Amino acid sequence: MTTYGSAIFADHVPRMTAAAVTALEAAGYVTVGKTNLHEFAYGTTSENPHFGTVPNPRAPGRVAGGSSGGNAAALALGEADAALGTDSGGSVRIPAACCGTVGFKPSFGLVSLDGCFPLAPSFDHAGPMARSVDACTAMLAPLAGLRRHELGALEEVAAGLAWCELADPLVLARVEEAARCFPRLRRIELPFPDPEVGFVFMREVADVHRELFAQSGESYGEDVRIKIERCLRVTDSQFAAGERARERYREQADAALDGLDLVVTPTLPCVAPLVGAGAPGDLEVRETLIRFTLPFNALGWPALALPCGAAEHGAPASLQLAAPQGRDALVLAAGALLERHIRTA
Repeated sequence: MTTYGSAIFADHVPRMTAAAVTALEAAGYVTVGKTNLHEFAYGTTSENPHFGTVPNPRAPGRVAGGSSGGNAAALALGEADAALGTDSGGSVRIPAACCGTVGFKPSFGLVSLDGCFPLAPSFDHAGPMARSVDACTAMLAPLAGLRRHELGALEEVAAGLAWCELADPLVLARVEEAARCFPRLRRIELPFPDPEVGFVFMREVADVHRELFAQSGESYGEDVRIKIERCLRVTDSQFAAGERARERYREQADAALDGLDLVVTPTLPCVAPLVGAGAPGDLEVRETLIRFTLPFNALGWPALALPCGAAEHGAPASLQLAAPQGRDALVLAAGALLERHIRTA
């Protein structure tokens, strides 16, 4: 069965296996199970009204993150060594941050989405999740033919630090402490996308769900139903304005990097919220949890979430490494070196 976290598909048996799964199986990976997620991958907490709330093994009572929350929980528990998630606004990186695991969103289009149920197609990515950067990197060989980047030391990387001042105090402290492992580090003003960019995401969601929602809207969970209804109200003029704003944002982000190799940010501005804090679903916490992750979906840049110690309430903090599209191998190589520094600190 593949339900997409939806009661509508409770008895659904797909006609094909997703291309990414087929590629991993051909490389020797073995499927040990399927995990729970936020309904239709449209949420950040994995509080699912149909199949239950995914627990957070690293921070009991707090959400596992979403949408790929079951993956991160299974990894944190040691029930799997690797997982494959989708990420449209942070759905690989948010659960990794909440559960203290690793998640990588590749460059847009690098990993095939054939056979995956879409959310917002020009924002959608498929990517690896694991307990280490090396394990994520290994998955990218069969998934995308990615070759490892040989990086001898972090001194070889010029990095920019951004958005830390917007994070909670202990998250800020853990991220800045880890970022100092980059000898060539400087603070930069990395912009956020104009809110109009959200209209592009929302119109794409509306187009995916329009027919199904008209037929079975009453079967959607409350938080996803509310979000879909908002998406269906996006006008053509709003969508066009959003597309223009997205192009401007790509130019602004490139200019902000100003010759640097990559950027370091917190993955989330906070630790995992308490279960129920966004009730229903993630409506009250969504904007907070996607603030630092969605920009890289809008840009199509590769982005890695990496645990960097304990923060507020003893819950995991996570930092994010990102770079312009196509620099996936560099991000992973820098992440692997940084991970070793963090673990030996």
